[in-house]
Amino acid sequence: MDAKTPLLTHEQAATPAAIPVVPGSWRGERGEPSLADMFGSIRVAKSGSFWRKLVAFLGPGYLVAVGYMDPGNWATSLAGGSKFGYALLAVALISNIMAIVLQSLCARLGVGAGRDLAQACRDAYPRWASWPLWISAEIAITATDLAEVIGTAIGLNLLFGIPLEIGVIITAADVFLILALQAFGFRWIEAFVVALLGVIAACFAVQIAMADPDWGAVIRGFAPTTQILTNPGMLYLALGILGATVMPHNLYLHSGLVQTRGYGDSVPEKREAIKLATIDSTLALCLALTINASILILAAATFHHVGKTDVAELDQAHAFLAPLLGSALAPTLFGIALLCCGLNSTITATLAGQVVMEGFIQLKIAPWLRRMVTRMIAIVPAVGVTIWAGEKATGQLLILSQVVLSLQLPFAVVPLVMFTASRAKMGEFVAPRWLTAAAALIAVIIIALNAKLVFDFIAS
Repeated sequence: MDAKTPLLTHEQAATPAAIPVVPGSWRGERGEPSLADMFGSIRVAKSGSFWRKLVAFLGPGYLVAVGYMDPGNWATSLAGGSKFGYALLAVALISNIMAIVLQSLCARLGVGAGRDLAQACRDAYPRWASWPLWISAEIAITATDLAEVIGTAIGLNLLFGIPLEIGVIITAADVFLILALQAFGFRWIEAFVVALLGVIAACFAVQIAMADPDWGAVIRGFAPTTQILTNPGMLYLALGILGATVMPHNLYLHSGLVQTRGYGDSVPEKREAIKLATIDSTLALCLALTINASILILAAATFHHVGKTDVAELDQAHAFLAPLLGSALAPTLFGIALLCCGLNSTITATLAGQVVMEGFIQLKIAPWLRRMVTRMIAIVPAVGVTIWAGEKATGQLLILSQVVLSLQLPFAVVPLVMFTASRAKMGEFVAPRWLTAAAALIAVIIIALNAKLVFDFIAS
């Protein structure tokens, strides 16, 4: 079947009556579906093997997983590995489990309620609330984009010696790449992202093989220890890793992306779609864990092993890899992985921007304009800081972007948990009580840790 052939016509998909309002549930009928130009565009076989259906669902989870390995996360993994060896691998594992639970709720909301998170907020809260929530989401996406701009610019600098301020400006050109991929169909975007993830994974696989870590210590590192709680320095980095786990734009994005599949309208079909979408995101987040753990393992096996316990900057890691591993290939692979990571993240930030703009305020603008506006807002402070304060200030700018994301997180996580726990809103697809309880606990923990991150940032 042609993956570009829509299951429904655009007019059929956009019919508000497609999902009627149940008294006491949503405030109004669902309008145009999420990502309407791609809604139901990837067919799912009505019959056939489980694996054939799963293959059709593979893709959205990998776009979401990109957000869990962005350049902002690299710094915490490098710092954790260089300072404490393999001990914080347990924190990376726990963070990933939290992410899997919350992203499964996103898939449930998108399929079960037929709304992405932005649309759900618009249809559940008073009309006036849509505007501040939209502004909050846009700030989060801009902060995310800022981290990707800096990460991509650093990658260009490490590989080609391009000055950071020039590299930041060059990143604006990725809008044309995204538009070209969209012209071929959504599957091409997914394939491009997965291909870059494969490059990133391959780069770290080679570097870890060169580093030859203590695999016994690696395995023990995934087991939580009381040392994480008793050592103040280790606890601080652990809080940083946990607190930066979930990014608000990922929740909006995933609840929209799952609707690109043409899974049907019956209850059994939607139940199966929720299961398949959850498997997709779980597999993708396991890949994200592998890459994040690889960064930490690489830092532990190289920097911590020789006593370099203060490596936290991306350019520091790049400079130290060659002499420590005895190969000029290692820093090149590190730079390639960083550049691929930055390119991947900008694609997902663009799609997330489309979801929140159309979902909250039902405003549609040309994709290239949407991309340029978002990118210009991120480029201006990045260029300004790099010109005014130099390259060292980019690290502080990355930290600031994470703090901004922390402030926006409750406005995405809390509604997600509440909507999926409501039988009035979800009907047959309401989340089981155990899942709601787990998600609520995770939300409280993540929000508390992010609040501490903000407090520490202000205090310092």
